[in-house]
Amino acid sequence: MVATSTSSKKDVFDVHTSVLFDSKHKTFHSDLSITVDPTSGLITKVYKRKDALPNHITPPDIDLRGKTVLPGFVDAHTHIFLHPYSDTPSMYQMRDESMVERILRATNHCRAALLAGYTTYRDLGTEGLEDADVAFRNAVNRGIVPGPRLFVATECITSSAGYEVRQENARPGGTMIPRISDPADGVDGCRAAVRRRIGAGADIVKFYADYRKKALRFPKESWPGARPICFPPADDLGVNEARNPNIVLFTQEEMDVMVQEARVSKAPIAAHAGSPEAVIMAAKAGVDTIEHGYYRSDEALKAMKDHGVIFVPTLSVIELEAPRAVMDASFAQTRGAFDLGVELACGGDTGAFAHGDNAREMELMIEAGVPILDVLQAGTLHGWKACGKDLAGRRFGSLEKGFAADIIALDSNPLDDIKALRQVNFVMKDGKVYKKDGNPVGII
Repeated sequence: MVATSTSSKKDVFDVHTSVLFDSKHKTFHSDLSITVDPTSGLITKVYKRKDALPNHITPPDIDLRGKTVLPGFVDAHTHIFLHPYSDTPSMYQMRDESMVERILRATNHCRAALLAGYTTYRDLGTEGLEDADVAFRNAVNRGIVPGPRLFVATECITSSAGYEVRQENARPGGTMIPRISDPADGVDGCRAAVRRRIGAGADIVKFYADYRKKALRFPKESWPGARPICFPPADDLGVNEARNPNIVLFTQEEMDVMVQEARVSKAPIAAHAGSPEAVIMAAKAGVDTIEHGYYRSDEALKAMKDHGVIFVPTLSVIELEAPRAVMDASFAQTRGAFDLGVELACGGDTGAFAHGDNAREMELMIEAGVPILDVLQAGTLHGWKACGKDLAGRRFGSLEKGFAADIIALDSNPLDDIKALRQVNFVMKDGKVYKKDGNPVGII
């Protein structure tokens, strides 16, 4: 990682640090400088300083001494078109909010995330806006909208009626509801669905290995004055509830062919999977990541380990929606994954809670018992791995030669105080500064 040299080229600049996190080796280095090429947005050199620097650093060089410097954070599970469910449930957002409003909100969400130190988002579904994330990603990449680097999934793939907005008044002429997934059935249908997603511009494919599709069997009261169903099945901890259980949505052959087609298309593939059965099937199919996986299961952990799957536990959304007993099970599953050697990536299902509060996922991972240095790696380098490694088209998540100049600085060291993760003083993405001395730069 470190070379012994100095830089004198006028077309580059140096970022000087006193404490820098090495995400590959999970350690901190002192007195390193990073040479950045602003034209390519890449790091061209990381070197150990031989001589003391002057107290005042002359621009364009940047002085981050006295701060804790890390690669830009990666949130590996987001939804830019969603805002907190505490504002309004997702059904109302998808059904009632206009496309214009949702896109404008997404602009604010991306700004908040970038200023919080998140330079990359893996955005796993538009939740009712079809392929709008493709155009939004392109607007960010063109410099029109400031925000994290986006890797988008467009619509997620499910089997028929697997993931949709469910309502009792669904007859023709009833309330109009948006499509929130791309349904596919059978081996040929699943292969075609992956091809549709790639053709629509997706960076990553996502499918639902399981979901709760039986909401209308014992529907809950969803409008003012609705009468409750008499004598519904009792809930089991609020997740594997008999009233609306998780159901596996695809056969093994269907999952296998989706992974195969993603590989042909040179795209990473993620699986939403809650139940152990769905986790095991998706892992055997060869997905890159498992999202959620909140049931405690040694068999599911072994399947992820055996097949080299990255686990994105989304503890933040589980904290938001599930009872404490489920949260404890999710903590145990996350710690079990770490103990077994399953790679973890930080992704909170951000959007269900506020963009800009992304650090909650790292805080919860630490609470689950994952050592903080491993959490910092999960929130940086492993985020790049979750985006497909070199399939992403750009390297990020580590401060080394050839990687994107995504550099953030915290006011203090998270080893001393976990609150430091929310005290982001400086943000650079692709060699461009977006936050300095705690204030936005060039962002209204």
